[in-house]
Amino acid sequence: MRLPRLAATVLAMGLALPFLAQAQAPSGTQRGGALPPATAQKGTTPPGQPTAPMSSTAQGKLVDINHASASELDALPGVGKARADAIIKNRPYKGKDDLVARHVLPQNVYNAIKDKIIARQS
Repeated sequence: MRLPRLAATVLAMGLALPFLAQAQAPSGTQRGGALPPATAQKGTTPPGQPTAPMSSTAQGKLVDINHASASELDALPGVGKARADAIIKNRPYKGKDDLVARHVLPQNVYNAIKDKIIARQS
């Protein structure tokens, strides 16, 4: 008697999974998980609205500490003009953790920006 109950449970789960997957899709996505063309190209601004230029950190892109300008580095949380200049002065970096190892940034500032930076090799 357990086999029919197990089969019914598996069948019910198989029917419910596609529904649950669609119900949990992020807002702004269409069926199939693709973003609408306007959103995919222009961000979250509705069509017809002017878009303001955004810095690389505001767009969610990683800031390359080996090539970023002083203003891009200054936009990072906890990094002001003096620290941005120190980052530029001590280039190149083999890894982003070199900022702490070389005493360019304190650990607490590094912890705040480590997910927003990268050290690309040229």
